Amino acid sequence: MRIGELAAQAGMTRDTIRFYEKVGLVAGRRLPNGYRDFPPETVAWLQYIRTAQALGFSLSEIARNGEKLREAPDTAVALSALFEEKIQVVDARIAELAALRADLATRVGTGCPLRASDRPAGAEERSDAVPTGMRQPAGQP
Repeated sequence: MRIGELAAQAGMTRDTIRFYEKVGLVAGRRLPNGYRDFPPETVAWLQYIRTAQALGFSLSEIARNGEKLREAPDTAVALSALFEEKIQVVDARIAELAALRADLATRVGTGCPLRASDRPAGAEERSDAVPTGMRQPAGQP
C-alpha cells in the first residue's frame, strides 16, 4: 500500500511515516515509479508504535523491543515482560522525583536556596557566596 493510504489507515501523517522509515521503525520498498509501498501489516505496527509512545516508551525502546516482539513465541507474554520492565523504570523515576521534591521543599524559605544542602563536615560557607552563573558583572549591583 502506498504511503497516503497507510497514513489514512494508521491515522497519522505521511511525514510521521517518513520519519519512522528514516529511523528504521518501518520499512517499505520503492516501486519503479519511486513511490513507497508498505505491506498491510505496517498499519498494525504503526498503531503499536503510537500506543507504546502513549505508554511512555521512547522510539529507541520501541525499535529495540520490536525485534524481541517479532521473534517472541507468545506476544502477550513478551509485552507483559516489557511492561514490567517499564514499571520498574517508572517507579525508579518516581523515587528520584520524590527525592528532588523533598530537597526543593527543604530549601523553600531559606536564605540561599541554591546553596548545597549536603556540605562536607567542616566546610566553610561564605555568607556572600552566589552561584557562579548568578554573579553580576563587575561594577553592577
